[in-house]
Amino acid sequence: MGDGLATGGQRHNRNRVACALVEEVVRKFGTVRIRVIGTSMVPSILPGDVITVRQGSLNEIYRGDLVLCARERGFAVHRVAAKTNCFGENFLLTRGDRLRHDDPPVCSAALLGRVESIERAGCQLHPTDSLNIWKRMIAPLLRTSDRATYAYLELVGACRKICSGDHSDKRENYHSTR
Repeated sequence: MGDGLATGGQRHNRNRVACALVEEVVRKFGTVRIRVIGTSMVPSILPGDVITVRQGSLNEIYRGDLVLCARERGFAVHRVAAKTNCFGENFLLTRGDRLRHDDPPVCSAALLGRVESIERAGCQLHPTDSLNIWKRMIAPLLRTSDRATYAYLELVGACRKICSGDHSDKRENYHSTR
């Protein structure tokens, strides 16, 4: 108990509380900024990106939009693949850019909003700009292989490091100061 490690149940409870807070903020104030941790939207959204979500209804959402939806075990930020109507109720069909299958249908109660912007390395990106021709070409490869996805993320990280002028290797710095 005193070692500072959380058990699975404690992590699940914290995740549930965090999700409830995000949901309350977006429903009450109309907008929320959250940091992305998953890889289902690579290459459009990378782990560590900060997204701004603005509350919206199903009528304001279109095919190709990125949406934040409440799920049983948290949230999903996925792209709208289609809008459908079943027994007079509208639903969204969503899918992560690197996933092969659609998610379960999203009803209006589960829709929290549309992703308005993506912040990456200090730059603001518009969600519709994030899947350019190069990313559309690489997305099929990322769908077939987790290894390819993690290699892509390593490559993006290395490029960021080079572009930012940070050529230091933490291991080298650690050894050189000893």
